[in-house]
Amino acid sequence: MIGDFLQKYYIDPIRYGQPYNVVDTITYALVLILCIYIIYRWLSRSEIIRIDRGFVLCTLPFVVMGGLLRVVEDTGMITSDWQYLLVTPLIYFVMFFYTAGALVVSATLQKQGVVPDYHRPYLLAGMVGAAVTLAVLLSFGAGNGILSVQVLGTILAMAVVSTLAVYGVMRYLLKWTYVGDPLYLSLLFGQLLDASATSYGIELHPLQYVEVHVVGSNLIAWTGTAFSMFPLKLLVLFPGIYILERFRHEGPEALWHLILLAMITVGLAPGIRDMMRMVLYV
Repeated sequence: MIGDFLQKYYIDPIRYGQPYNVVDTITYALVLILCIYIIYRWLSRSEIIRIDRGFVLCTLPFVVMGGLLRVVEDTGMITSDWQYLLVTPLIYFVMFFYTAGALVVSATLQKQGVVPDYHRPYLLAGMVGAAVTLAVLLSFGAGNGILSVQVLGTILAMAVVSTLAVYGVMRYLLKWTYVGDPLYLSLLFGQLLDASATSYGIELHPLQYVEVHVVGSNLIAWTGTAFSMFPLKLLVLFPGIYILERFRHEGPEALWHLILLAMITVGLAPGIRDMMRMVLYV
């Protein structure tokens, strides 16, 4: 019975690319919370690594790399069982070990006096990983004759315009001056890129993609339009940023930064993935 349960709700969705269900969605959310706490406890013991704005910003290229790496599996260029390492949730473990490895090596280099600051090699590792993955995808697209710059430009324009609009409301109407923090801007852009890619893919892209997440798919079915993803994001972003800023200085600063990084990741990574899928028509 347990085996059938695991097969139905966890293994089959990974193996056959099925949409997320309530069970695995809740499970992955709980795992994410647990991972944030474990990472917080681990890095809190470090004498070199501080979980602050610089750490989060230097981690963002790894988030981009994760989104791009997920598209490698979407293209079908990997036909062996190794492809499942690039499927959620396994890809999160792959990216964790790559990111943690880069972080440990970078911190060791600083400790031994090879580099003055671990941020530079850490950032470089993320940028190189993202660049190499992007090069693989662009090569695939060029080889198949499908590389839509128009799709890329449209989705990015939607994300930028919506980000500027939301920023304007927060900054000038609500007087939230703190929203100009690069971390909050990253959060806004990442989440609204996700909404832009989902909306474009379902409503405007010739292949008509589908939403696989439980909340999003039910909302789209209820409203009849994928553009409902924008108000859904706003329902999360406005109270989310307000609460984050209110409790910013009342708890451990490191934990606050990790929570914000997680919120950026769950928007930016799938947004990057969906956008690149549509650019490559896969």
